[in-house]
Amino acid sequence: MTRWRSSAALLAGCVLAALLDARQGEAGDPAPAQPAAPISWTWSTVKAGPHQPRGLAEFERACAVCHGDGPAKPGTRALHTKYQGKEPALLADRTDLAPDYIRFIVRHGVTVMPPFRKTELSDADLDNLVAYLTRKHH
Repeated sequence: MTRWRSSAALLAGCVLAALLDARQGEAGDPAPAQPAAPISWTWSTVKAGPHQPRGLAEFERACAVCHGDGPAKPGTRALHTKYQGKEPALLADRTDLAPDYIRFIVRHGVTVMPPFRKTELSDADLDNLVAYLTRKHH
C-alpha cells in the first residue's frame, strides 16, 4: 500500500509540474528577464573580406562547422561516404547543386542535418549562401 501511495504522489507531482510548466507564457505572466539565446550552435564569428566570393562568410558562419574541409566535419564525411568519389564531398567544390535544392535542404534539413529557420539564417543570407555554392556552375 505504501508503494502505491508513493507512486501516486510522484505521479501527481509530475502532472502538477507539467501543468505549471505549460501555463508559463500565458497572458499576464511576466516576460523572461533576458531574450532567448540563438538556437543554432553552428555560428562562428566570420566577417566578409573585400575579395571574398559572395556568400563565403555565410557558409563559414553557418555551414563550415559540418561541411568544411577536414576529418572532423560530419557533413563532409557523410557526403564522402554517400558519393564514394563520384561527387566532391566538400559542398564548396560542387558544381551540381541547384539553387532551389540548396534552399529546400537548408530550410527543411535532411537526415541528421537540422533545418535552419529564418531567424537563424535570413532569406538574404540564404541567397548569399546559394550564390556561394553555385558560383562554380558553368
